[in-house]
Amino acid sequence: MAPDVDISRDQSIRMSTLPNRPLTAEEYLEIERKAEFKSEFYRGEMFAMSCGSRKHSRLSVRLNAFFEQHFEGRACENYNSDIRVLVEETGLYTYPDLSVVCGAPKFADAQVDTLTNPTLLVEVLSPSTEEYDRGKVKLYRTIPSLRECLLISQDAPEVELYRREMDDVWKIIVAKGPNASVELKSINYTLRLWDLYRGVLAEPAIVQRRRPAGPGLTMAAGYR
Repeated sequence: MAPDVDISRDQSIRMSTLPNRPLTAEEYLEIERKAEFKSEFYRGEMFAMSCGSRKHSRLSVRLNAFFEQHFEGRACENYNSDIRVLVEETGLYTYPDLSVVCGAPKFADAQVDTLTNPTLLVEVLSPSTEEYDRGKVKLYRTIPSLRECLLISQDAPEVELYRREMDDVWKIIVAKGPNASVELKSINYTLRLWDLYRGVLAEPAIVQRRRPAGPGLTMAAGYR
């Protein structure tokens, strides 16, 4: 039985064009594939995805690059958040920050945009969506193919790994600090937090840029 998880968000879509009843998965996909922005789907509702921060983006891009290099010549593929994942047991359609599948990928339909058999899923946590993402992890764990799920803090060098052990028992491993590392057994890769977070947590310096002197012109602040 699928877990009873509340993953509702304030960003839930309420459009006059949507039917005044729960949507079916087919209706969601029809709307989603024509939309200009991405939304997730659970229990008949669509949830608009919020924009990520600079740190969120850099962590996602860097880890994706690490995986791309690591998978050279291997039977694994990594995807960014453009690929949907369907949690078939619960009906959740979602966009993890990163998805990895080892072996032949399986998709929900001929559109080849909804993965159903991920090996590893990664979410970069944001203060506004952390509770929502943690709720999704409970649903992710119902995916038979999933071996690990990695949660990454964007505000400190800290990661949380959920690993499926024998008899379907999930183990939680926490790694903290720039010198820590975590072993992703599902893909045979050791993630060093220093490599992941190097230069990401420092905010860009604000510098003063001088404009040419003239009437009404003053110094302006800019980002380097």
